[in-house]
Amino acid sequence: MKITILAVGKIKEGYLRDGIAEFTKRLKPYCSLTVIEVAEEKMPEAPSAAEVRQTLDKEGDKLLPLLKEGVFAIVLDVVGKPLSSDALAGLLAEKALAGRSELAFVIGGAYGLSEKVRQRADLLLSFSALTFTHQMTRLLLVEQIYRAFKIWRGEKYHN
Repeated sequence: MKITILAVGKIKEGYLRDGIAEFTKRLKPYCSLTVIEVAEEKMPEAPSAAEVRQTLDKEGDKLLPLLKEGVFAIVLDVVGKPLSSDALAGLLAEKALAGRSELAFVIGGAYGLSEKVRQRADLLLSFSALTFTHQMTRLLLVEQIYRAFKIWRGEKYHN
């Protein structure tokens, strides 16, 4: 299975980079994981709603060409559908068995994602009603993908 994480912005904190690197390494036997980062657009200190929309549109214009046709796009969004770890494992298994072995997870920047990106989603996924930084979300995502593969394969997670 080929999984791509498309993300707005870079990971700035070393402890997050270390955690992401650890789970990326653990995922090697299960999938090919690629992370593609697009630059976060500059935002004024106190942006208006129009400035936020404009910024999200610019970031979306960078993300959309990276979502290849035929790729199952899972967009992380606070108003998305919540899934348990078991359900995420089931989704990965279902897509693989149906021949949809290329998935892309999309993580927006500090202000989220453009409406165009959200509309491109095959699934809007919510991790929680809580708010996480987009950088923390990336760590949580790679951990959950790893957990999903372990569940799917019936392997013990804590080793």
